[in-house]
Amino acid sequence: MRREQGPSAPEIVSAEDIVGRLPSIDEAMRNIEKGNSGNRGVASIPCRLFVGGLGSSINEAELREAFGAFGVIADAVILKDRGTGQSRGFGFVTMENRKDAAKAIDGLNGAELNGRRLVVNVATDRPR
Repeated sequence: MRREQGPSAPEIVSAEDIVGRLPSIDEAMRNIEKGNSGNRGVASIPCRLFVGGLGSSINEAELREAFGAFGVIADAVILKDRGTGQSRGFGFVTMENRKDAAKAIDGLNGAELNGRRLVVNVATDRPR
């Protein structure tokens, strides 16, 4: 039945409809001269960090507080033993921005938290 209707008219769109409003050359040059980079709309890249050397008394709220000084925390987890429920001495913190994660590594790797020296680095997948 559709063939009987004939071809439909193509939808006409402008470049602004596709990519949004772009600054004019004059506006872009003024922003460069002022040192403004403008909002590029780029999403931040999250980064998962391994945190070792955790004491058995530390909880996830304390871990969030320690890393929160360096940026926004997306997630913080302390791994626990299935049988005893005790901390296994390590966990993971996901920072919402990889630049903040680098600051957290610089600031917390080798630092003391609750009397224990932390090991903080970028988490990697272990081979199975």
